[in-house]
Amino acid sequence: MQSKIRKALPADIDKIIKLCAAHASYENVHYSDYGKASKLHRMLFCENPSLHCILAEYKSEIIGYATFSKECSTWDADHYLYMDCLFLQEDFRGKGIGVHLINTIIEYAKQTGVQRLEWQTPDWNKSAIKFYQRLGGQSKEKWRFTLTI
Repeated sequence: MQSKIRKALPADIDKIIKLCAAHASYENVHYSDYGKASKLHRMLFCENPSLHCILAEYKSEIIGYATFSKECSTWDADHYLYMDCLFLQEDFRGKGIGVHLINTIIEYAKQTGVQRLEWQTPDWNKSAIKFYQRLGGQSKEKWRFTLTI
């Protein structure tokens, strides 16, 4: 399937929010779009963005997205890219588009001198786990905690 991967633009915010909502629904997590447009706009489109977003398009329709940010590892005394989200609409999964999205992030990492990419997925998402393992991804056994303050 011929898809196009491109950097998100300010005009894409509403579609990104809809994809975030679909992603949250897929993972059975509550999602509110309240205030998200302005917050994401500030994160993605400022002079030094703290978040990067790439979009997958098929026939000019946005069908998926991936977001990532540059983070620090104290133990490694180095930076890495953290992929926060990777999501494709159901009809477009298994067609190589996810690989294309990840390869685009890997190219960004190489261009910016970063040598590691990390991400997470729920333990029940067996198809995602198999996909990431086929790419050569290795799991770290950790529990992720969230503290809302």
